[in-house]
Amino acid sequence: MTDAQETAADSTLRTTGGAPPDDGGSSDAEAPIPLLEPRDGIPPVIADEATLAEVIAAFAAGSGPVAVDAERASGYRYGQRAYLVQLRREGAGTALIDPIACPDLSGLGEALSDVEWVLHAATQDLPCLREIDMVPSRLFDTELAGRLAGFPRVGLGAMVENVLGYVLEKGHSAVDWSTRPLPEPWLRYAALDVELLVDLRDALEKELDRQGKLEWARQEFDAIATAPPAEPRKDPWRRTSGMHKVRRRRQMAVVRELWEARDRIARRRDVSPGKVLSDAAIVEAALALPAGAQALAALNGFGHRMGRRQLEQWQAAVDRAKALPETALPAHGQPVTGPPPPKAWADKDPAAAARLSAARAGVSALAEQLNMPQENLITPDTVRRLCWEPPATADADSISASLAGYGARAWQVELVTPVLVGALSAVGKNA
Repeated sequence: MTDAQETAADSTLRTTGGAPPDDGGSSDAEAPIPLLEPRDGIPPVIADEATLAEVIAAFAAGSGPVAVDAERASGYRYGQRAYLVQLRREGAGTALIDPIACPDLSGLGEALSDVEWVLHAATQDLPCLREIDMVPSRLFDTELAGRLAGFPRVGLGAMVENVLGYVLEKGHSAVDWSTRPLPEPWLRYAALDVELLVDLRDALEKELDRQGKLEWARQEFDAIATAPPAEPRKDPWRRTSGMHKVRRRRQMAVVRELWEARDRIARRRDVSPGKVLSDAAIVEAALALPAGAQALAALNGFGHRMGRRQLEQWQAAVDRAKALPETALPAHGQPVTGPPPPKAWADKDPAAAARLSAARAGVSALAEQLNMPQENLITPDTVRRLCWEPPATADADSISASLAGYGARAWQVELVTPVLVGALSAVGKNA
């Protein structure tokens, strides 16, 4: 038994300010213990194929689940690739792998293909892990487990503190992980991120079982593990911060041209797009529609330390947008594939608005009773779609089928169906 497991065993859940309110713990729990060093020291970074082969063999021979984490360089580099991969498994210890020096980790992924992976906020790391051929067949997400168990704070540091009684260092989560060589304090932080992940998994599994939610969690984890990669966003330029200020289609075209020009430059230079040109500057230019580079230079975000050549390339993007025929200008909004925004329901379909209000109230009450966030009980989008286009007969069979068709898991269908039947039937009787 590890030190962390012994700590967890002393109290089913330590109550340092974030445990579920029904855990029966006392408010005078021991102070959390700072975790300053990995128990086996900071391992060397794996940066060559020969050493990687040794790590693969060691982890294949290990036992139990494997803790997995990845560090990206968000805000510094283009895209969301992994710049460090951390793993820990009983019998193998901790490994820190440089996926830039060792870009093909398919062998490691295959060696761990039948092993349960323990990740915190799995959906954040799985895309970059998939890029290096590391894809789990089974997983346990400690953040999602915390949500289902009713913890109000589910960050890794908060969970480790509240469940296991240890304090993790927090100082290096947003650094530039593309830096080489990586400083020792960063490597210590990275190793500590997987140090207690399996211990946390074990404690949370016991808590979910105690609450009768373990099977629900397993269904959620299976859904994450089997989900296909996300489709690329359509018209990603529409997500430019401050876009709500841009009203006219010609101005929207300027945003699109500047965003796409910035994206090409950022991709070529492998830097974060925000370091090339800020969203605020893009919106400023769209609103002003400058006549030339001199006018552009007078706008916020363009004049400071920006050379003539740079100004001209941005002005060229503005001019391209200004020269477009009306038929080539972007539409005010993307085609709506689902229900309209709920705020418009009262005017468009008062009965649907009444159904949504009743359904939301019922789901909220059930989520409170179960001590979990509403969005984990059932997604708001699923509730909206069902209320906007309900089945012809609001009975259990038809509503269950609709929920399953929208991707709800079996446990969600079982729990939420009676609530929605009651809500939709009550509105139908009063209509």
